[in-house]
Amino acid sequence: MIGRIRGSLIEKSPGHALVECGGLGYEIDIPYTAFFHLPETGQEVTLHTHFAVREDAQSLYGFASRLDRDLFRLLIKVNGVGPKLAVGILSGLDAEQFIRCVEARDVNALVKLPGVGKKTAERLLIEMADRIGQLEGQFTPSTTASAVSGDATSARAAGGHEPRDEAEEALIALGYKPQEAAKAVSKVAEEGMNSQTLIRLALRNMIPTP
Repeated sequence: MIGRIRGSLIEKSPGHALVECGGLGYEIDIPYTAFFHLPETGQEVTLHTHFAVREDAQSLYGFASRLDRDLFRLLIKVNGVGPKLAVGILSGLDAEQFIRCVEARDVNALVKLPGVGKKTAERLLIEMADRIGQLEGQFTPSTTASAVSGDATSARAAGGHEPRDEAEEALIALGYKPQEAAKAVSKVAEEGMNSQTLIRLALRNMIPTP
């Protein structure tokens, strides 16, 4: 089991990171909440990881905090929730927000996440209510790092795409319809914003914090 990786961040994009460690480059799937915390490429990064092995694939998932990683492991134990859906849930809500959803029995916040219907949301609330106690001691206001600020990165995406285009593509990849993504980004966009800030603000508006 690969539980943590510390190395040089070679590449990053919404949903993915490439980290070089000991001469090896690890391709890691990450939720957007982890993407917001990544440093600039070339800098050192630490990710808490979960290694998943299936008959047809081996995947490594990375998270900004141990709490997010441990919650991911609890989520994939829920009937009908696989790694892809669990990453989608943690892209829209970080661990602390999700825990507050469960504590408040907030179905409405969960059904706004792509791929989460009412039955799945209700199942999550029921099954996770008995499991979040396993995270006791990790859930504190300082557990998850603050989101990257608008002036922390360049206003233009490294790949040359406009930040608004990249933000819309990221939301579409998460499961939102193109019209929903465009509307959400347009609603929060201001001149000079980078794609990370646009994604974060768009998601915040689409999925209100519990």
